[in-house]
Amino acid sequence: MDQPPGEQLSTAADVAFMRQALSAARAAAERGEVPVGSLLVDRQGELLAIDGNRTIGDHDPSAHAEIVVLRQAAARLGNHRLTGTTLYVTLEPCLMCVGAMIQARIARLVFGALDPKAGAVVSLYQLAADPRLNHRLQVTSGVLAAEGGGLLRDFFRSRRT
Repeated sequence: MDQPPGEQLSTAADVAFMRQALSAARAAAERGEVPVGSLLVDRQGELLAIDGNRTIGDHDPSAHAEIVVLRQAAARLGNHRLTGTTLYVTLEPCLMCVGAMIQARIARLVFGALDPKAGAVVSLYQLAADPRLNHRLQVTSGVLAAEGGGLLRDFFRSRRT
C-alpha cells in the first residue's frame, strides 16, 4: 500500500497501544462523552497518560482526549515539551489538537479513523506536515480505524434514536 509523504506503516506495538486507546474511548462513551480515546508513550514505550474525551463532564470545549492526555503527561514530566513521544488517538485530530501537538513537540502521531468533518492531519488540513510551521510530526493513520469509526457511528446512532 502506498503511504502519503511522511506517513509510516503501523507496527504491532501501534496496534496494542491503539487497543488501549479504544478502551479509553469506550470508557468515555460510558460517561456520555463522544467516544474518542488517546494515550501518550515515551521513547521506551512507557505509558505517560491515557484518557478519553471529557468535554461534556468537565464543561470544557478544549477537553478533547488528546488535550487531556497532553496536559496529564506534561504535568507528570514537569515539562510542556513532550519531545520523543508518540500520541495515539482513535480519531483523526482536529485543528486545536494538532496545534497542541506541534506546541508540545510530539514526535509521532498514530490515529485510527479519519474525520472528514474536522480532521486536520489528512482530511481537511495537513497541519502535521505543513512546512510553514516550526515542527512536523511523523504520522501513521488507519490503525484499527474500523473499530474506532464503529464506536463513533454506534454512539451517534444511539443518540439519534
